Amino acid sequence: MNEGTLRADGFPNTVDTTAVSKMKLLHRRKVCTPLGFNLTRQPILGVPIDFIDDSVVLEIIEYWRQNREKGYICVVNPWSIVMNFFDAEMRLALMESNVSLPDGVGIILAARILNYGHKERIAGPDLMFRICDRGRKYGYRHFFYGGHEDVTKTLAKHLCTDLPGLQIAGQYSPPYRKLSKEEDEAIIDRINVTKPDIVWVGLGAPKQEKWMLKNWAEIKGTALIGVGAAFDFHSGNLRRAPKWMQWISCEWFWRLIQEPRRLWPKNIVNPFFIAAVIAQRFAMRYNKRSTE
Repeated sequence: MNEGTLRADGFPNTVDTTAVSKMKLLHRRKVCTPLGFNLTRQPILGVPIDFIDDSVVLEIIEYWRQNREKGYICVVNPWSIVMNFFDAEMRLALMESNVSLPDGVGIILAARILNYGHKERIAGPDLMFRICDRGRKYGYRHFFYGGHEDVTKTLAKHLCTDLPGLQIAGQYSPPYRKLSKEEDEAIIDRINVTKPDIVWVGLGAPKQEKWMLKNWAEIKGTALIGVGAAFDFHSGNLRRAPKWMQWISCEWFWRLIQEPRRLWPKNIVNPFFIAAVIAQRFAMRYNKRSTE
């Protein structure tokens, strides 16, 4: 099999780590989950996806907190998976995440093509709101990292209005440029001094995944969760698609109309993504027949 092709299980035949050769490679971490619950990861083009609902995510976070564990959670869409093939650091971030949740109609369609059964997506904005809501009974403290300064402040204000009793540990909007090592360390110190339980990261893919990979071990909170545009939606900076468009899996079209210049490259890869998933399905079927 040539370099860059897929194995029958959907994982790449080779993994090029050249771009992250200077990064300390992490040993594959076992996902710590509540007793009696098995987290089954199913691969889509090499990226392990956890097809669970957000109530289970909350159980996992609470289990981590009670057992002094921690980790980071990625919300994965087709664009994230496509970047996995061209960006070695992004690939490492997705492979090392403790939990990877399915977002986007493309991921759900891929799950059906691969015969994983009927699955539901977990959109970043929905995940954020429900974890903030249900986490109030545990007294979770939330820190918001990313977005414009006005957006982040408005986000915290709106969530506190909608969810009385929500505890905000703090928020910070980093500058839109590469940060120095000293700046990164200062940001981590700034986050840690607030003693958060959950750090919401809204830097957009692949920046947020790389940031979580690099800094999760230094953050003293329980969970880091990358949610992309959720900051813009909950702050009111962007309008969410009407419910009926979400129900018929057309939210992607609504977002494309709102931000065509930024989102058209991410949507144009979808046909190629589905074609690659179909190839994975045939590879899995061929492998099954060859082993019978």
